Amino acid sequence: MISAHEHQNYNQLRSLITNQDGSLMNLGQLLAFAAKKYPEQVALIYQDQKVTYQELFYRASLFARTLKEKGVKPRDRVLLFFENSIEFYIGYYGIAQIGAVVTPLNTYLKERELAHIIADSRPALLVASTALLKKMEEDHIDAQVPLATEHDMDLASRVDGTVLQPVPALLQPDEMAALLYTSGTTGLPKGVMLSSKNILSNCIQFLSRLGFVHDERVFGVLPFFHSFAQCTCVWGAVLMGCAVIIVPRIERRYILEGLAHEPTLFVGVPALFGLLCLMKNVALGSVNYFASGGDAMPDKIRGAFEMIYGRKIAAGYGLTETSPVLTADLDDTTEPTESVGKPLLGVTIQIRDEQGAVLPDGSIGEIWITGDNVMMGYYNEPEKTAHIIIDGWLNTGDLGYIGPRGKLVVTGRLKDVIASKGFKIYPQEIENVILMYPNVVRAAVIGEEDESAGQIAVAYVQLRHAQQEAEAKIRELCERNLAAYKIPRKFIFVTHNLPMTGTGKIDKKELRKK
Repeated sequence: MISAHEHQNYNQLRSLITNQDGSLMNLGQLLAFAAKKYPEQVALIYQDQKVTYQELFYRASLFARTLKEKGVKPRDRVLLFFENSIEFYIGYYGIAQIGAVVTPLNTYLKERELAHIIADSRPALLVASTALLKKMEEDHIDAQVPLATEHDMDLASRVDGTVLQPVPALLQPDEMAALLYTSGTTGLPKGVMLSSKNILSNCIQFLSRLGFVHDERVFGVLPFFHSFAQCTCVWGAVLMGCAVIIVPRIERRYILEGLAHEPTLFVGVPALFGLLCLMKNVALGSVNYFASGGDAMPDKIRGAFEMIYGRKIAAGYGLTETSPVLTADLDDTTEPTESVGKPLLGVTIQIRDEQGAVLPDGSIGEIWITGDNVMMGYYNEPEKTAHIIIDGWLNTGDLGYIGPRGKLVVTGRLKDVIASKGFKIYPQEIENVILMYPNVVRAAVIGEEDESAGQIAVAYVQLRHAQQEAEAKIRELCERNLAAYKIPRKFIFVTHNLPMTGTGKIDKKELRKK
């Protein structure tokens, strides 16, 4: 049952993003809206720098002009390859303002993954930091697309009134506005197509539950390319006129520097809360809400956090394919770790069996959802889209049930996905890389529970013959082809047959018993 207060929040927020003609605001108009409504409010805090919404819009508008001069047109895909920074926002909203499709890149990706995304998205431009461009050069990655860097962004702090003009809606609400690449079970990243309607609908769904106010200060420590970080720090905060405290990397000194600005909303992944537990005496008194996403919260971390800091971590659940938040639990009660709260307003969840029949509450089955936040589909993947979205309902690929109080309980993943530090790792991608090594006969990657990471990847590798340097060679192969967080922590080598099922597949259930 959705509260009357949440309904009221929803209606008020929806009125903010609805144009006079009744159409939904475009993503490219969001920053212009904030600059007009909250001109003097601080938008970004980065170390000793503060940027107001008026100034941020000015800078993004100037960069939008630069993008036009470089030949970028509406509906072109533009890759954004930046660490957490003020420049990320300038690039993001400069791209969106001219009706191009914002395509943020995971800063941990390696040559093979980046090459696939570049080939798949066919970008008109790559906007990247000089540091990451240097890293690409060191890794011998040639993007073979036009480039722009932070040097193309005018960082003047003055505000030119001629720039602060209304931004036209160059895309329809149902057109693709953002393209977020997420790893898939086939191994390589898939492009999730999100429209302005998807993005802004989910913003007001999430904010209606959270109850944002304009003077919130959001702790921006999650990588901004992550869909959860974009929802909270890049879209939601701008809609509400909140300040985002930018933390460049998840490192102790940067976390402490950011906390000195007294955030009121702390959004993280379980591993980050585990780090706070290890730090023990961090000043968190200014924070009103701690929200965790991206991974299941281990009991040990949640219990330790409550014991050390006397605070509760709010649980939630979502997918990049759902823009991304589906549920959130802000109740001040202790719940089982797997309980992730009630669906947001406008989100409908069904639990179905393998034949698609809806199961009664309390029965475990596949989690299906529908709502305006469901993605348009996978870019260039109509068959995969048709497989996952049927009659407007999306199959999350996860298993769960609806508890006695209407809260969703996630019991596991339908496929062998490994969740590590907020990232999803798909074993088949790693297996395909390991199998590139000539001496490998078979490979199987499974997840092993880990107190700090949630899970780690463990690779079972069957060799043709014993080889002393096999681990070093295969690890090097993985380092060349995979993001660092995907590389298995452990390699277990055998020369005998791995356990097989009757259908000729490696029996991972047997491996998990070892």
